[in-house]
Amino acid sequence: MVRGDGRLNHDLLPGEKGPQDACGVFGVYAPGEEVAKLTYYGLYALQHRGQESAGIAASDGERLLVYKDMGLVSQVFDETSLGMLRGHLAIGHCRYSTTGGSTWENAQPTLGSAADSTIALVHNGNLINSSQLRDRIVASDGGIKAHPELRRGNTTDTALVTALFGEGTGSLEDRALQVLPQVKGAFTFVFMDEHTLYAARDPQGIRPLVLGRLERGWVIASETAALDIVGASFVREIQPGELIAIDTNGLRSKRFARPDRKGCVFEYVYLARPDTTIAGRGVYESRVDMGRALAREHPVEADMVMPTPESGTPSAIGYAAESGIPYGSGLVKNAYVGRTFISPSQTIRQLGIRLKLNPLRDVINGKRLVVVDDSIVRGNTQRALVRMLREAGAVEVHVRISSPPVRWPCFYGIDFATRAELIATGLGVEEVCRSIGADSLGYISEEGMVAATRQQVDELCTACFTGRYPIELPDPEHLGKGVLEASDSAVPQA
Repeated sequence: MVRGDGRLNHDLLPGEKGPQDACGVFGVYAPGEEVAKLTYYGLYALQHRGQESAGIAASDGERLLVYKDMGLVSQVFDETSLGMLRGHLAIGHCRYSTTGGSTWENAQPTLGSAADSTIALVHNGNLINSSQLRDRIVASDGGIKAHPELRRGNTTDTALVTALFGEGTGSLEDRALQVLPQVKGAFTFVFMDEHTLYAARDPQGIRPLVLGRLERGWVIASETAALDIVGASFVREIQPGELIAIDTNGLRSKRFARPDRKGCVFEYVYLARPDTTIAGRGVYESRVDMGRALAREHPVEADMVMPTPESGTPSAIGYAAESGIPYGSGLVKNAYVGRTFISPSQTIRQLGIRLKLNPLRDVINGKRLVVVDDSIVRGNTQRALVRMLREAGAVEVHVRISSPPVRWPCFYGIDFATRAELIATGLGVEEVCRSIGADSLGYISEEGMVAATRQQVDELCTACFTGRYPIELPDPEHLGKGVLEASDSAVPQA
């Protein structure tokens, strides 16, 4: 395992942390291609899914090498590091932490071993039975000490699965088929040994995972947009409850569980790239239709419809088209703000959202505005935005949200605030409106949101809006980002 030149310290911007997805995963099997560079560009296309760390594993059939570090994909890798990762298959990962802290030890791919091979694994999602999986490893022969990632202090559910894949007898494929039915929660795993690329998706298919074809190989990715960037053609989704393997004999598929599709509706609302397709439906078209539904459900007299860039743009376009109110850009986004090495001063911290967005005063002044955004979590961003628009001369500010009120936390791979921190948990719509200082506030209905996705409601997970969790949750003490860190302190380390 290779690490980059030092631990990077990336500070979050001041202001509200919005909903964050767990990770982006990518895999490629392509003899004769520069698989590390293909993986790099695949991760580049998935950077929006995780900005804390990045890593790639590659194998030439004899040696499997992992290179990872903290930071964005473009910061972690260069020509030299990619040149070290030679071979015919590779997997890659960009991380946002939902189990285990944001540390180098928790960056992926994770690395494990079995009697006959080395294992590297990347994961998008969040497991809900991590405590039970860890107890199983602790009670096994060798316990924690037998698994390098866990011995080094890795506190992710990904490291637990990697360890379990290394135990027992038979091929990695056989062991995976034994372990996967025992793993509960949301997961898309892409993993490999020296010779074979694998991918598996949980029975509910909560997180997206797709298969693509290159002229000389295969690609697996979290989103279809990552297939596009490497020139792969879309073949199909990896099905819920499916394990696929790709090697010199081609592609084979096996079922480890009966599918019970419950795709995350928030992928359509916010998480996925707008140029991605999920379950046959374009994300951009879904968001435009959400805006149209918003205009029908919550009309208002106004002079201009504007988005909160960039996530609110498609829905704002839909709202404007349906309402007949002109669309305009009232905010300029700093394209280079994402992560920074420099902690902001107190003066800058108080400015908050202005680091990312600045109003076009000549466009806003004297106007009645409809401001379209994807969601309200704590309400801090919307409160600061409304204040900024009024200071720029807006006469009225009407906020429209292309998702219902977020009232419940996600345990399947999105890092929302706790339920106590969610503004919609304790306040009604009118109270939220007064809290953020808007003239009016309208959320899309659950029915309007679901209809825009063109999916059946019983095939979607809407838990963050409804509290209806499709996979039964354990007791609260077995949930949360730090659940394995808490148990780690009770287990002696080597």
